[in-house]
Amino acid sequence: MTTQLNQQFGKVAVLMGGISSEREVSLKSGAAVLAALVSQGIDAHGIDAQPNNIGQLQAQGFDRVFNSLHGRWGEDGVVQGALQSIGLPYTGSGVLGCALSMDKVRSKQVWQSLGLPTAKYRVIKQQRDLNGLLDQLGLPLFLKPACEGSSVGIGKVSHADDLLLAYQTASANTDVVLAEQFIQGPELTVAILAEEALPVIRLQTPNEFYDYAAKYQSDKTEYFCPAGLTDELEQQVRSLSLEAFNALACTGWGRVDVMLDGDQKPLLLEVNPIPGMTDHSLVPRAAAAAGLSFAQLVRRILEATL
Repeated sequence: MTTQLNQQFGKVAVLMGGISSEREVSLKSGAAVLAALVSQGIDAHGIDAQPNNIGQLQAQGFDRVFNSLHGRWGEDGVVQGALQSIGLPYTGSGVLGCALSMDKVRSKQVWQSLGLPTAKYRVIKQQRDLNGLLDQLGLPLFLKPACEGSSVGIGKVSHADDLLLAYQTASANTDVVLAEQFIQGPELTVAILAEEALPVIRLQTPNEFYDYAAKYQSDKTEYFCPAGLTDELEQQVRSLSLEAFNALACTGWGRVDVMLDGDQKPLLLEVNPIPGMTDHSLVPRAAAAAGLSFAQLVRRILEATL
């Protein structure tokens, strides 16, 4: 049966690297995915994806794609559209799901239209939009590039004097910045796999917040699964996360980030349509809590392309 399934997969391209600010993380994710597929006898090959080689995949005999690209171009619907145009099935969400979830502002607007809870925010398109921001959102607050992942460019503003510098950092590579209220409470994340919300993970870091270093470099970040929630709250967070994921037209697999406020009310932060698959990553941890090895997780994700 396993051999037959491997033959059904055919020749698999594992896309990694890319051209975004998350290139290095993507290379690590792709290498881990590639090793897991090869270990199961799947004819998988790593491809450092670039704009000039995506269109050649079909001519090179590939039958499907495991997309391990993170960030712009690879995760925002552009590569997904290119793959669809040449008729190659690929893992994860389609063009619309990737485009919506990669845009933090659009994500919030969709959730608000459906009555789903999310943190208060303002959209900042130019420096003068900072006027009145502190009165509306208070301190501390976060400034985030609207279309970046892995916490790239995010800054926590605790003092009014730090606001301009944080804006300049967040806006360095984007025209739109999301200003978001600070939520004093635990940070949670929920992996989604094949229309199922996996066990909640609670994050704890000694850093100012769960930034790039805490995600990929620090050995002091702690992950709790079970998350220490009541059964009722665990189910509430998982249900809300799946609803938020589906609201953005996401499919296959992904991850939803959530905060709990002081009243234990979950507030949606964002959806990651192609989460990291490194040794520090969260989806493999949630899958392990659900009884899936890393190899089984990777295979389940790929099976959705059949």
